[in-house]
Amino acid sequence: MHLLVTGGCGFIGTNFILHLLETDPAVRITNLDKLTYAGNRGNLAHLEGDGSRYAFVHGDIADAALVEQLLAEHAIDAVVHFAAESHVDRSITDSAPFIHTNVAGTHTLLEAARKAGVQRFVHVSTDEVYGSLGPHDPAFTEETPLAPNSPYSASKAASDMLARAYFHTYGLPVIITRCSNNYGPYQFPEKLIPLTYLRATRGEPVPVYGDGSNVRDWIYVLDHCRGVEAALRRGEPGKVYNFGGDAERTNLETVHTILDAVGAPRSLVRFVTDRPGHDRRYAMNSSRAKKELGWRPETDFATGIAQTIRWYQTHAAWLDDVQSGAYRQFMEKWYAKERGV
Repeated sequence: MHLLVTGGCGFIGTNFILHLLETDPAVRITNLDKLTYAGNRGNLAHLEGDGSRYAFVHGDIADAALVEQLLAEHAIDAVVHFAAESHVDRSITDSAPFIHTNVAGTHTLLEAARKAGVQRFVHVSTDEVYGSLGPHDPAFTEETPLAPNSPYSASKAASDMLARAYFHTYGLPVIITRCSNNYGPYQFPEKLIPLTYLRATRGEPVPVYGDGSNVRDWIYVLDHCRGVEAALRRGEPGKVYNFGGDAERTNLETVHTILDAVGAPRSLVRFVTDRPGHDRRYAMNSSRAKKELGWRPETDFATGIAQTIRWYQTHAAWLDDVQSGAYRQFMEKWYAKERGV
């Protein structure tokens, strides 16, 4: 099987490619990535010498000519679409890149896949498209109506609807996956867990939105990658599959767990002005994936967070390298706004 993986130099895409190449000697992967601030070609640079199994292509998923050329020249069997702008704070600051990549880019991929007769198209989405849950509401199922509350989640919901339409209108064999919050190796340090680790180990204040009581369901990235692979191989076209880690906890609990693990004082926590439209709780019902795909999360949160911290401890150079000027500038502006500067 020859896959086109989009966004393979990002956090989840990197882990998916490494997982698949390690577990399936027959698979070949072409990785199309724009290399935005969160994309790191170095994650997979060691694979580039093996042209028979892995190839990197630098480009934009919204470039129709390039995408059509790749699908034709590489005889792609299936597309696994990870590429997305994904940071909610950035979408609040400027939503235009989210519309370009998440909506227009997804449309370009779907149209090219339709023309090329691609056999499978896995569209990777997020639990955020479902909106927010109350403290006692049942977890999201695949039938939960979409109710996105941020420009990011709205752009992902729009891309989900395009994917659904291409199945129902054109018969393109699309499968949609939605996951809860991921964590693990290679995660860019603007997200909660790596940001907390990074600031805690430097003795710097750790920002927590509001009162820290927002609840997230955390899934270890390899469990999510195994779910995407299961959907690719055994999923039914036209269906949605939820993947959750069965690990709900408040943001403050998550931050405290990391502070305790690295021996940093909890007094580093700084409660900051809450994000506009901040969803209170996410929780995923993964019953369909468990029943139909034979999938289930294998890594509990305590094990996964310990493994993640060990990875960051042994990859300090990676953390330094990925903190680009664009990332630093964004965070400096954010902190200046918090301080009222």
